[in-house]
Amino acid sequence: MLTQKIVGLILGVIVTLSLAACGEGVAESAEAAKLSSPPAQSGSTFLAEAAKPYRGVVIRGISEHTPASTYVRDVLAPAFEQETGIKVDLEVTSYDRMVSLPIKDMEAGTGIYDFIYVEQDFIFSYLERGFLVNLTQALQQQPTLALPDFNPVDFSSFIEAFKDPHNGDLYGVPMEAFLKTYLYRTDLFEDPALQAAFAARYNYPLAPAITIDQYRDNAAFFTEYGREHGLELWGTTVQAALGHPASTYEFLETIAPAFGVYNWGINLDKYKASVADGGQLNSRQAKIALTFWIDMLKYAPPEATHSTWDEVAASFAAGRVAQGWVYGENTAWIATDSTRSQVVGKVGVALPPTAPGVIEDALVGKGYLGYYDGAAFSIPTSSRNQAAALLWLQYLGRPVVQPEWATTSSRVVHLSTFDDPLVRAQDKRLNGYYTLMKKEGHLFAGAPPFPFHVAVRDVISIYIHQAITGELTPGEALDQAATAVDKELIRLGYSR
Repeated sequence: MLTQKIVGLILGVIVTLSLAACGEGVAESAEAAKLSSPPAQSGSTFLAEAAKPYRGVVIRGISEHTPASTYVRDVLAPAFEQETGIKVDLEVTSYDRMVSLPIKDMEAGTGIYDFIYVEQDFIFSYLERGFLVNLTQALQQQPTLALPDFNPVDFSSFIEAFKDPHNGDLYGVPMEAFLKTYLYRTDLFEDPALQAAFAARYNYPLAPAITIDQYRDNAAFFTEYGREHGLELWGTTVQAALGHPASTYEFLETIAPAFGVYNWGINLDKYKASVADGGQLNSRQAKIALTFWIDMLKYAPPEATHSTWDEVAASFAAGRVAQGWVYGENTAWIATDSTRSQVVGKVGVALPPTAPGVIEDALVGKGYLGYYDGAAFSIPTSSRNQAAALLWLQYLGRPVVQPEWATTSSRVVHLSTFDDPLVRAQDKRLNGYYTLMKKEGHLFAGAPPFPFHVAVRDVISIYIHQAITGELTPGEALDQAATAVDKELIRLGYSR
């Protein structure tokens, strides 16, 4: 029965409808989905009344430069100001600044920021340090600020990542959530000449990869094809930026799970990384995974060792790769925006390829296929405008603002958003991305619940970067990383 389920899952989620079939109307649809007038609002009278004491207040926030964030800055913030008289000054910036600046502000208690972007990765460390306002309590204590059309029940299960695991109180309003999926070029995979050449070489049909071996063959084939024909085309993306945590995240949250190494290889009962103490970080399977990923660099474009998630998306959109692991927040613009993408009408979406046993683990809850990413906006306890910020966060959590936000940035935080006509139409243009997210999202997982997330990530990064440069073999890198992580966890007092 399990085998039948697996086969059914694989057959059901590889979405091969060509975006090219959409034909006329794609460009017009992309234009219509661009940032335009704000969506129609409901409950405006209540909101305007609640905001009266705060008219003229300026609330300042910071967010990572993501499609979801730019929509907030360019569309929702002006609409909110028009309705309330409260001005939103949102800084959309680099990942590094988005992380470092709020932490410095909250540590010093200077109150520069009234709301901040909190990635799911960091929520547990922020809670441990008491950085964030308890939104549940704030709304209970100030019922006149509780918007009638804001209800945490409306959200998908992703909202659980921003609740206190002990009492269920909410500390952040999700503003983006998406999967890191497998994207592939439908025009290349469906080309009869390429299909014939691939079959002649590998003795099986060319198709979007389901297995790791298939992914490797695809990567080698398209890279060789690009070289032979003088094309700027490679077989895979690799998010291997040196000196940036993006490379470590790709290995720990995309590649390692695909090989059956979960939770960064750290034993959640013992908080140990080394195999000798019950961890997996330097396990045989982890070393196979890292060896595979490092090997993919020879099939990736030269910008791979400078690529974070942004550059990977740009490489795919430029038509420089045949397949790759791409964060879902970029899927919408890559597939529909001809002003930024060279592959409009040529993008397929599917589950990432996996090693044997991984799908079984995901189906029974013992593991996961890849990364379910996202973030919320939270209010620092150091904010001096908490009431105005509370209204703003609820405004962003209302059902009415979700559909257009979703179509412009591939993010979904309300379950009802999937069924909105605007989103269903966009789903066709995205080759079933939203359908995949709705039906198969439970097979993915966010970052492990580590209060020590950043400290351990930075320890591991040292060795991942040395593996990328060739200073260490993959095996050496993970052996040293596991030892260093165990020492760091002992130092931090987490090791059991």
